[in-house]
Amino acid sequence: MYSEAYSAVIQGIEGRIIHAEADVSDGLPCFSLVGCLSSEVKEAKERVRVALKNSGFKIPPKKITINLSPANIRKDGTCYDFAIAAAILSALGIISQKLLRKAVLIGELSLDGKFKSVSGVLPMVYTAYENNISLCIVPKDNVKEAMFVKGITVIGVDNLQDAADILNSEELELRKYIVSTENEPLDYKESIQQIPISDFADIVGQLIACRGAEVAVSGMHNFLMIGPPGTGKTMIAKRIAGIMPELQIDECMEISKIYSVSGLLTKDMPVVMNRPYRAPHHTVTQAALAGGGRYPKPGEISLASGGVLFLDELAEFSRQTLEVLRQPLEDGYVNVVRLDGNYRYPAKCMLVAAMNPCRCGFFPNRRKCTCTPIQVKNYLDRISKPFLDRIDICTETVQLDFKEVYGVKYELEYKNRETSEQIRKRVLQAQKIQKERYKKETFKFNSYLSPSNIKKYCIMTSEAKEFLKDILEKMSFSARAYHKILKTSRTIADIEQKSLIEKEHIAEAVCYRSVNSKYWREGRNSYGT
Repeated sequence: MYSEAYSAVIQGIEGRIIHAEADVSDGLPCFSLVGCLSSEVKEAKERVRVALKNSGFKIPPKKITINLSPANIRKDGTCYDFAIAAAILSALGIISQKLLRKAVLIGELSLDGKFKSVSGVLPMVYTAYENNISLCIVPKDNVKEAMFVKGITVIGVDNLQDAADILNSEELELRKYIVSTENEPLDYKESIQQIPISDFADIVGQLIACRGAEVAVSGMHNFLMIGPPGTGKTMIAKRIAGIMPELQIDECMEISKIYSVSGLLTKDMPVVMNRPYRAPHHTVTQAALAGGGRYPKPGEISLASGGVLFLDELAEFSRQTLEVLRQPLEDGYVNVVRLDGNYRYPAKCMLVAAMNPCRCGFFPNRRKCTCTPIQVKNYLDRISKPFLDRIDICTETVQLDFKEVYGVKYELEYKNRETSEQIRKRVLQAQKIQKERYKKETFKFNSYLSPSNIKKYCIMTSEAKEFLKDILEKMSFSARAYHKILKTSRTIADIEQKSLIEKEHIAEAVCYRSVNSKYWREGRNSYGT
């Protein structure tokens, strides 16, 4: 007898419906599983066979053939166990096909017939919703994650016997099994463990770097901090996510899909509600940073999508590793091409980087710096010019004196420091202006302005034009640097709620652009190397 059940496969962070077709016929007893399978899927026949036996179902000695269709798509993971078992039981007449044709079944079986949680449930359930399937049955540990998809009925099961009882029920009887019929994603906000975010009020000094961080977040510009060790670069980076706007529902869905596929969602955190902050170590590989591998998975840049990717000790990263970020930073996504298909992962993150100006960290302070000119040059040359061109804003951090470190904290000035919430209000206002301005465009922020759009939206006063003209004549800025200055100026004007770019906005943007050229030029020219 023939029967089929539905499951889903993950391609990138999107899902696709899979048909688990079962045929039980006379012949030499065997259990065949076909359909372009990975090793863990091939092993499902042993898990399913033993789980059915230990759940009290008697399987006659017949020829059982299972096909996971479409057969030209590679199937990975252990989420097909449930659909395979249900298709077999239906082919044997133990389970009715009435509900089986209206449900997506997801779950891994243990040998005693109990269900284990699996990765990628969220995009699978969303795929079921897109294909007008109204019911999803998943392991109980995956229920909260699955319920994030609004408009689909979710049922959680513990074991195979309970699943068979549900599938044999009438539709009206399903109510006692349904976890929720009204899936409101925002209701999870109170129940999910929130990650505490540090406050900008904790930062002592470094006003220029803090201001640079505010401008960078307002226009979603990439941001680099350069300075001696121990001057607060990492502290600032950790607080940047706290001044970003709250995630919208569509952003939560996209980010949660990435984390679901990567197996990073838990019962305590079934969906991602906070802006991601990822800080990979400088020994990270290209595949781990950008995504890929033999069986592709999202990388750190995708896990940081919608939030912050922080690269500390930037010059210590492999140059080849950094170069793979160039295209994702421009395009906002990562394309991974493999023999069995193409995979696209989102990469809409804000890059924040920090580095020392030399190996010892104190260049150009020759009283403390022990590096030779050639060592300074070689250290700075680890960062390529094309990669630096992707960074709009660069600021310096300076060493603090004794009074700033120990005195100011306990004086009235500490109370006058701006908190993350105060900075965030200005960021929200600036981004609101940008979204209104670009409502007819395909982008939302100033950092994505193309050269043609710069002429359209970056309108300067006559005084600002003359000032910028003088700057470009005196400083060796490239055409790309000119565009970066205008985009940053547009963001600064938005923070101050000005419709036109003024001279002060140009001056501040030039300062942010000249810092990196200062170091990379100075590392070569000040010693004649």
